[in-house]
Amino acid sequence: MATNAKNTRANVIPAMRYRDAPAAIEWLCRAFGFEKHLIVPGENNTIDHAQLTFGNGMIMLSSPVDSDFGRLMRQPEQIGGAETQAAYIVVADADAHA
Repeated sequence: MATNAKNTRANVIPAMRYRDAPAAIEWLCRAFGFEKHLIVPGENNTIDHAQLTFGNGMIMLSSPVDSDFGRLMRQPEQIGGAETQAAYIVVADADAHA
């Protein structure tokens, strides 16, 4: 393993898009205990970029954007309802958490 990967806070960071990113941020913090590391608001109640931390891990998320990168990502209704992202979050007791 590269030595610099051992010295980082998180070395694999999922990036996700949410139609209602502000609500997703609040839900992730409330439901799982994510902490807001960086929130960059956009226009019209959107999120240009957000970083949420959980233990030593991090996820990044934003609202769907019309950019070169953003056009590569699809929301479920754009692809027949299929989901294109998944994040696994480790908690001490999944049954108790649910």
